[in-house]
Amino acid sequence: MGCFLHNASERALGGTMLYDLRKMTSSLCQDTCSESGYQFAGLEYGAECHCGNRISSPQAPEEDCSLVCRGERGTPCGGVGRLSIYKVEEQLPGHRKCESASLKKSPTTVCYLFSARVNLCAFGLQELLLAVLKKPHCFCAWTSSLFSLSQQSDSQQCVGLNNTSNATPTAPTEYDHYQVYHTPVLDSRCKERMFLPQRSSSLVALSSFPGAGNTWVRHLIELVTGYYTGSFYFDGTLYNRGFKGEKDYWKSGRNICVKTHESGQKEIELFDSAILLIRNPYRSLVAEFNRKCAGHLGHATDAQWKSKEWPEFVSSYAPWWASHALSWVKFGRRLLVVHYEELQRALLPQLRLITAFLNVSMTEEKLLCAQSNQDGHFKRSGAQQPSFDPFTPDMRQMIDPFIHTVDEALQSRNLSGLPQEYLPR
Repeated sequence: MGCFLHNASERALGGTMLYDLRKMTSSLCQDTCSESGYQFAGLEYGAECHCGNRISSPQAPEEDCSLVCRGERGTPCGGVGRLSIYKVEEQLPGHRKCESASLKKSPTTVCYLFSARVNLCAFGLQELLLAVLKKPHCFCAWTSSLFSLSQQSDSQQCVGLNNTSNATPTAPTEYDHYQVYHTPVLDSRCKERMFLPQRSSSLVALSSFPGAGNTWVRHLIELVTGYYTGSFYFDGTLYNRGFKGEKDYWKSGRNICVKTHESGQKEIELFDSAILLIRNPYRSLVAEFNRKCAGHLGHATDAQWKSKEWPEFVSSYAPWWASHALSWVKFGRRLLVVHYEELQRALLPQLRLITAFLNVSMTEEKLLCAQSNQDGHFKRSGAQQPSFDPFTPDMRQMIDPFIHTVDEALQSRNLSGLPQEYLPR
């Protein structure tokens, strides 16, 4: 159908997204969108597939869509901020659609089951974010204060609620339960990012040892605050993936916080406050070695794990894991300690702590954005781990005392000590 604009302000397609950085093809994208019940398929960056039921942006010159698909030479696969859009020829039969409903505030208990089972909730050409099921009805809705993430109920209360019909809806009773699905539609409110409207005179660091998940946490902070995060460095790959604060001068005061791996006293004292992100050193070392060997999303090979580079890396980086945390505990003026594993276990409570520390108000809509889009582009798959334990007894004998030292330092400042899983048994 042509080349269309697809950037932060004008999104051509607003449905589900698929990424395949090695073998994306136009057929794969069209099949994916067809199976999910969408009418249009769009390709971007040569590796991204977007689906939707309407095209919501203007057409762009064909030469703007000059990138070819990673897995299919000669086929246009969009460009930077541009989609090559195809009309999906056939939608699969039997795809469930839901009627639109205006939901009013009532004393209901809500069950959330975030699932891919409901792929589309549409009213005409409008795709809505939530599919709300209560036997025998199915409604479509945007996020609402009626469905608060803090009011989830036991999922057993919702057993049998997902059968639907065209019967006339009845008014909810006092003890109604609704089964709520988050569809793959990306709420437009999740896409809105901006620099701070007024430059801040206070600099907040997002500090971590490399491999601790700094990029992932930046993604989450941008989702729940709507503001760009900055960086003490510049990574073109991150900038091209939407981290627009990456190019901004780190002291500009236009970003909600600034990524840094620095751990010298002078560099720490440049910041007025800091979120100190800490991850289990064993996992941090593995993640950073993977990044050094194979980029943000790749994995080191068994040959690289068995090479002399790995023990040299551990002997150099393991002490840095400890000294980084100890320096921020000692010289940081105002600290919030966030443990990567706690963020994985209890995403929403941890995000509430982070936004409160940043003095930013957070809505239920933004929490839903984080809940449904939490992985982002740079969360490495857990697959393809080394086929053997890369840590030798000598390495563990060196790393374990560092864990105890950091834990004691955190507790001495009445900060959150390391999770028990870090500590040697």
